[in-house]
Amino acid sequence: MGTDFNSGELKAAATEIVKTLRGRGFQAYLVGGCVRDLLLEREPKDYDVSTDATPTQVMEIFPETYAVGAQFGVVLVPVDRVTVPADAETSPKSHAVEVATFRSDIGYSDGRHPDEVRFSKTPQEDVVRRDFTINGMLLDPLRGEVLDFVGGRADLKAGIIRTIGEPERRFGEDKLRMLRAVRFAARFEYQIEPATFAAMQDLAEQIKVVSRERVRDELTYILTQGHARRAFMLLDKSDLLRHVLPEISAMKGVDQPPEFHPEGDVFVHTLLLLDHLPTLCPLTLAWGALLHDVGKPPTFRVAPDRIRFDNHVDVGVKMAEAICRRMRFSNDDTEQILALVDNHMRFADAMKMKQSTLKKFMRLPRFEEHMALHRADCLASHRKLWSYDFIREKQQEIPPETMRPVPLVTGDDLIAQGRAPGPKFREILTAVEDAQLEGRLASREAALDFVRREFPL
Repeated sequence: MGTDFNSGELKAAATEIVKTLRGRGFQAYLVGGCVRDLLLEREPKDYDVSTDATPTQVMEIFPETYAVGAQFGVVLVPVDRVTVPADAETSPKSHAVEVATFRSDIGYSDGRHPDEVRFSKTPQEDVVRRDFTINGMLLDPLRGEVLDFVGGRADLKAGIIRTIGEPERRFGEDKLRMLRAVRFAARFEYQIEPATFAAMQDLAEQIKVVSRERVRDELTYILTQGHARRAFMLLDKSDLLRHVLPEISAMKGVDQPPEFHPEGDVFVHTLLLLDHLPTLCPLTLAWGALLHDVGKPPTFRVAPDRIRFDNHVDVGVKMAEAICRRMRFSNDDTEQILALVDNHMRFADAMKMKQSTLKKFMRLPRFEEHMALHRADCLASHRKLWSYDFIREKQQEIPPETMRPVPLVTGDDLIAQGRAPGPKFREILTAVEDAQLEGRLASREAALDFVRREFPL
């Protein structure tokens, strides 16, 4: 009996592609992660089709395709170029379905791409080259029948991540699969099969040959899809963490003052914090949370009164910047991640800040990310949300127009007073803005008088 899956735009389009290919005499199935997710009754993010049609034949049948990896047998068919049945649930999003030719891969000299691809005629030969058994099943969407040549359904039911075939060979073909094993195990709360995990431990150092961008993207998935704490525990246990993020591995065993951090060392605290991040949170928040205390290990010292981390924020910002550059983050993402690290300790002084300082703090770009990090930081340590609640109240109390008011005085006004442009201008304009934010100046005339009085010529 077929399985009753929910319909949607992507599934409808992928099913039509399968139907069209079948109508031309080819074999075609849904394959990979979408089959896994459908069996788990989860909504797949994308759909892949596997077929014995060659890329050339696929492109002849679907002219408006993108040959993104034709040499590897992969083309993309845009959803908006597929005739979807009128009764299918659709969305305005434009997507593409990946259509891959059955193949076997020969050699992986670069640890990512096959040296040679040989197209094949059977789905059995195609699936044995894939990574994990739970990702190696096929589905006939027209009949609702699952084809499982690798034991994927049994591992799915048992909650096991297992490579297809020999783990050393699968990981040797693409080292990134070791990080993917961690991601899937954490995301689905599965166990990694012992032989698979042993191979990860043996080959962990080889993760260094993977491009930094691919490692960054995989770690971002781990951080933002939920269960990041468990994932990082697996990264540590598998020895991968030491090779992809040695700065995080260095947090282990770095004690903290128990009066502020009863939960334990810096590593324990950071992992607990990840537990309190929202699922599907922005990547900048996730990385800012991971790196917020990265400066603690090198600044650790035991003072007569207690454990201290002198200047750990400044040190942490420099270390976080080096990590962001190493991972090839964009300038915008790097700037926000560094801002999160740089400002995370300022919340402790929020209730003592002058109105002008508080308002400037609260108007930091993407301030909600700062708030989310502070909340998670507190919940992962002393659990006191006094500053968080205080700022939430202020956000309700303070009218938005007073947070960033129109300047009462400009540089042109200072020049009109006979002042020469220079560094002093910034000092004067900042003083005027602070007085305005604190409610001591309400008009241009009062502001000009303030300048004449406080900064005489």
